[in-house]
Amino acid sequence: MDLQEFIKLALAEDVGNGDHTSLACIPNNAIGSAKLLVKDNGILAGMKIAEAIFNTFDPSLKFEKILNDGAEVQFGDIAFLVHGKSQSILTTERLVLNCMQRMSGIATQTNKIVLLVKDLPVKILDTRKTTPCMRTLEKQAVVIGGGFNHRSGLYDMMMIKDNHTDYAGGISLAIEKAKKYISDNRLDIKIEVEARNIEEVKEILSAGGVHRILLDNFTPEKMKDAVVHVNKKIETEASGGITMDNVREYALTGVNYISMGALTHSVKSLDLSLKAV
Repeated sequence: MDLQEFIKLALAEDVGNGDHTSLACIPNNAIGSAKLLVKDNGILAGMKIAEAIFNTFDPSLKFEKILNDGAEVQFGDIAFLVHGKSQSILTTERLVLNCMQRMSGIATQTNKIVLLVKDLPVKILDTRKTTPCMRTLEKQAVVIGGGFNHRSGLYDMMMIKDNHTDYAGGISLAIEKAKKYISDNRLDIKIEVEARNIEEVKEILSAGGVHRILLDNFTPEKMKDAVVHVNKKIETEASGGITMDNVREYALTGVNYISMGALTHSVKSLDLSLKAV
């Protein structure tokens, strides 16, 4: 979703026909300032969206950046100051916090995992397990935390998963149909295919035309065997049941990528607060 479209929809959802509390309590001509106070330790993310929210709602607001996205923060740090109409600051406060807390939580979680495997030639990927309409922001947060984005949606890469192969009548047939579809529609997209066991890995390699194999729910031992069998013919990706506790073990198998839905679907938001100054 386009950033401006997201902001407009989010503001409409929250503000409705007016921020009646602020309109009632605060004079229209009142001018104030506020600071973004960090109340937790982690990685900061969402500074650009915060500035865009303020400027979209009230272009007269002045945003003063103190820290950058990706900064390591701790309790007591101040990320930015905002100056202008007090009513405008109050009305946009919650949307700014919701976005930044969520994004900073994702960046913090991603960074913790990336640091566990930083000495190994593997990339940590996100997935499509994102909050509806917030995917762009959440994927930005993954990058800020040191990870990498997988496909943006269903449209920019083919991923043939177990249900696809079962519905299509088998892996080979699904791959054949996918290649024909790409050719018929003159698309420039890659194909990734999920394998549930070593037999399916062999079938995928035999079919050809595939750019990456997703090794789903393999144990580290079976993952290593599969990577050896692929022998760098195509890219390999590990997924399923991978956590902070075992991510390094999977990275040591030699896979090119590790994708983790946990980067986005179950993170703890970073505690941030907007305080008047």
